[in-house]
Amino acid sequence: MHPVFELAKRYGVEIEYADLGEWGVDELRSEYDPEGPVIRVNKRVIENLPVSEIGDFIAFSVAHEIYHHREHRGEIPHLLDRAARETAANDFARKLLANGAQGERLF
Repeated sequence: MHPVFELAKRYGVEIEYADLGEWGVDELRSEYDPEGPVIRVNKRVIENLPVSEIGDFIAFSVAHEIYHHREHRGEIPHLLDRAARETAANDFARKLLANGAQGERLF
């Protein structure tokens, strides 16, 4: 199992694949729902990716949303600026994936 999925499991976060709807020029890749908690990865995006990119996309999406889960739990500060929050989540996901099983050392 990929380390990011093990981390989600340890947090008790479910992972679902769902059609997250049409977002116009924007693309909603995934979402975090604290009720559950659950991470939903957008099937619309997956369906349009080359097969070779699907695994990395899912792992990145889950890692990104784990940042938001940690934010919700109060483990990290909630940034007021949405763009800054999303940038921080992307940075966290990149670092977590780059460190593989050692990624938990990030927190």
